[in-house]
Amino acid sequence: MNENEAIARRLDKYRQYLLLAVILAFSGYVRIRLLSVPLERDEGEFAYFAQLILHGVPPYLDAYTLKLPGAALMYALFMLMFGQSAWGIHLGLLVVNALTVIMVFLLGRRLFGSGAGATAAAAYAVLSLSQGVYGVFAHATHFVVLFALAGYLLLMRALERGRTVTLLCSGLCFGLAILMKQHGIFFAVFALLYFLWERRKFFRGEWQRPIRDGLLFAAAIVFPFGACSLWLFMSGAFGKFWFWTFQYAREYVSSESLHSGARNFQRLFGRIVETSLYLWALAGIGLVLLFADREAARGRLFAAGLLFFSFLAICPGLYFRRHYFIMLLPAIALLIGVAAGSARNVLARRGMGRLSWGIPALLFLAIASYSVYQEREFFFSMDLDTASRMTYGDNPFPESVQVAQYIRAHSSPNDRIAVLGSEPQIYFYSGRLSATGHIYMYGLMENQKYAPVMQQELIREVESARPKFIVFVNVRSSWIIRPESQTLIFDWAKSYLEENYVRVGIVDILQDQTIYLWDDDAVGYSPRSAAFLEVYRRIHLLATD
Repeated sequence: MNENEAIARRLDKYRQYLLLAVILAFSGYVRIRLLSVPLERDEGEFAYFAQLILHGVPPYLDAYTLKLPGAALMYALFMLMFGQSAWGIHLGLLVVNALTVIMVFLLGRRLFGSGAGATAAAAYAVLSLSQGVYGVFAHATHFVVLFALAGYLLLMRALERGRTVTLLCSGLCFGLAILMKQHGIFFAVFALLYFLWERRKFFRGEWQRPIRDGLLFAAAIVFPFGACSLWLFMSGAFGKFWFWTFQYAREYVSSESLHSGARNFQRLFGRIVETSLYLWALAGIGLVLLFADREAARGRLFAAGLLFFSFLAICPGLYFRRHYFIMLLPAIALLIGVAAGSARNVLARRGMGRLSWGIPALLFLAIASYSVYQEREFFFSMDLDTASRMTYGDNPFPESVQVAQYIRAHSSPNDRIAVLGSEPQIYFYSGRLSATGHIYMYGLMENQKYAPVMQQELIREVESARPKFIVFVNVRSSWIIRPESQTLIFDWAKSYLEENYVRVGIVDILQDQTIYLWDDDAVGYSPRSAAFLEVYRRIHLLATD
């Protein structure tokens, strides 16, 4: 290599690092502006579980969920570092996202070169911010991606250097990805298959070591789940953990038919790509070039495999929630990097010189900028409550803050409350324990065999705890009532509240404003909207209440 080539490579390297710094600065600015956006209900669930964990209460003992506890543990870490607030949780997500962007860069650079890596990182930063995938909210899928990418980078390093310790660290990362969300198992399966494929040459001669390493790798993947199970067993919560994350979860993921799943995908995918259609189209071009460009061959197997298994990761249950697609974004970003890298290779072969780098970069920048422009109000100017409302409609996420403040001001830390609706963020904001482990109502409304038992269990738990406050959430998305849903809980709630509680608050969610009425002002008010919350305080019938 002559001196001019060395200088050119150094300049190229500096350009990639500069682009990466600009990417992180832009993403960081948007996320910092939105740090205090109200928590949505999944975030509220993880935050409440984290709050319990920090107070020494293990998951599943006093609050139930079908999700594995990894995301709640991440939230607990965020709270320890940044405080127990929406601001602190979203700051933790900012750090996670920045690390993920860097890992996409490193993975793209390793597979397809530094230019492709920088482009992929920029694409991931923009796509993972989008409202289409609820990108600024701290869903568990962000954490799945973080640990999966770390696992792949360590696995490639282990394959290059043959170090068992690095291989074990890779396996632990995939185990943590599974602990964040069950869907992470697809990334672990792909990692194991990729490892066996890359080590296949040893089966022609020395076969003991590949088998040993494969077993060690699998054991490392399983270890985090085993350690978590042991913790829950020692805490007395394993029975409930097993029921919610396996027995009930099996019912949950089998309720959608293939036909309804296809409709879910068609309906939601359009919303996801609405503001980033050209970036997804660029990924489609990258998929074609992945197989057409000979220079992309070195990363072809991994990129194609990652795309396939990432798609499988969004499929369980056939619900295709919008935040599930975050798990698909690293593969999409890599394909965008392939498109840019292949274009650069073609132009370089035609003697375009510096333009071989500049033209693809400018084209990608124009496409990415257009996607950002599509969401400019959300990213740069919209107030936080409006950002929440624009993303989640009439879900009472901004309203939960004021409801929780009222409850906190009129109760003691030892008082329990109940929320009849799927709004666990109210427990977190108020700092009050739930009177029932059922912090979501969805399972109670589903057409599954456990639903009647769950409703009866909730009723027993609430009546036994006699909570000081009960919040009734009259918002469709907080229940998702089906034609076949059991109605026992509504009949019970009506009579139980009339006999034991008085209404002290009403939150009426209108199209252009929210009306808050408390104490005497709430008496006799009839909601004007179909979406409202009612706050009830227990009547002191007994001296012990």
